[in-house]
Amino acid sequence: MEQTMRVLILGGGFAGIESAIFLRKNGVDVTVVSDRDFFYIYPTSIWIPTGECELNDVSVPLDDLGEAHGFDVIVDEVSSLDAKAKSVTLNSGATLEGFDKIIIAMGHHKVQIKGMKEHTLSICGAPEEAVELHTRLDALIQKGGGKLAFGFGGNPKDKSSVRGGPAFEVMFNVHNYLKKRKLRDKFELTFFAPMQRPGEKMGEKALVMMDKMLGMTNIDKKIGKKIASFESDGIIFEDGEKLVSDLTMFISAGKGHNILESSELPLNEAGYVVTNEYNEVEGFENIYAIGDSAMLLGENDWKAKQGHVAEVMARNVAHNILNPDDKLSYIDHLNILCVMDIGNGAAFVYRSNTSAKMIPLPIVGHWMKKGWGWYCKNSKLGRIPRLPGL
Repeated sequence: MEQTMRVLILGGGFAGIESAIFLRKNGVDVTVVSDRDFFYIYPTSIWIPTGECELNDVSVPLDDLGEAHGFDVIVDEVSSLDAKAKSVTLNSGATLEGFDKIIIAMGHHKVQIKGMKEHTLSICGAPEEAVELHTRLDALIQKGGGKLAFGFGGNPKDKSSVRGGPAFEVMFNVHNYLKKRKLRDKFELTFFAPMQRPGEKMGEKALVMMDKMLGMTNIDKKIGKKIASFESDGIIFEDGEKLVSDLTMFISAGKGHNILESSELPLNEAGYVVTNEYNEVEGFENIYAIGDSAMLLGENDWKAKQGHVAEVMARNVAHNILNPDDKLSYIDHLNILCVMDIGNGAAFVYRSNTSAKMIPLPIVGHWMKKGWGWYCKNSKLGRIPRLPGL
C-alpha cells in the first residue's frame, strides 16, 4: 500500500493556507504551523482603525479552516529550522520531523528603526496594532483633535519588501472618517516617507494622481528624508527636523524572517530565501519557500510582495509537488494588483512590465473591496466556490 505524502507548512498566512488547501484537495497529509490561531485578512484590516470593522470580521479561526479542508493545525512559534535535517523545533520544545516536504511560508520581519516599536503602530504588523490604532484615534477624537502621521519605509537591500499601499489606504480612510464626523478641521494629517518618489512602483500616472489626492484632502507630506528615529511625540529625520505627531502609523519595510538566518538556507542580502522560479530551494531537496519568506525573482524595479503573488506561488508549489514533470513558474504572474480603498471610493491599481494603470472607482470601489473581503473569508472556508484566479 502506497504511503500518503506528508507536507509540513510553516506559516498560516495567505501563502501557507493557500498551499494547504490545494494540497489537501489532492489527498496530501498536511500540517500547518502558525504562531497565531487565526488566518488574518490584512487587506481588509484597513477599516479597523476607523471602527468600520473589528478584528473578528477580518479573521478566520485556523481550526475552522483545518476542519473545512482536513489539514492539521499546530499553534506554536518556530524556534529553529534545520534545513539539511528537515527538522523544525517549536517554542514549546516539540520537534517536527519525518515530513516528505517542507514549505516555508512564515512571512518576514521588519527593518527596525530606533523607537519604532515603542512609538509607532502598523497596519501591517500584529493584528492587535490595528485595534490599538482605533483606540488611540478614538481617544484623540474625544480630546477634540490632534496631529496624525502616516508613513512607510524602504529597504535598499530589497525594494520588493516595501508596503506603501496600506499606509495610503488607512490615511485616506481616516481623512474621510473625520470628515463624516465633521472633525477634519480639528486634525492635521501628514504623510511621510524616506524616498523621493513614494508610490512610484504604481507608475507615473499613479504618482500624479496620489499627489492630487493629497492636495484635495489637505494632507501635508514630508518625503525624501531618511528617518533617524521615532519619539513619543513625533518623527526625527536625519537632518534633525522633527515632524510632531500625536499618533504615528508606520509600515516598516520587510526583511527576511529571523529564524531563517541560522537555517543554512541560501538567503539574499535582505535575508529572503533564494529559490528558483518554481519556489524550490536549490541544494535542499523537497524544501520550498513562498510568499513573503521568498526573494522575488526578476529584474524590474516595481516588483512587490503582495498577497495574490503569494497565493500564485502557493498554488504552483502544490501543483509542482504533485506534478514534478509539469512544473509551473510564478514569473509570468508578477504584477502589482490591488483595489486601493479611500473610504468613500477606491482606485484600481495595476502594474506589469507592459502596463501601469490607476483607475478611480468612486463609491463602488469601496464596496468592491468589502465584497472581496466577504468572498475571501467564505471561499477559504469552502462555503462558496472559488473563482478562477482568486
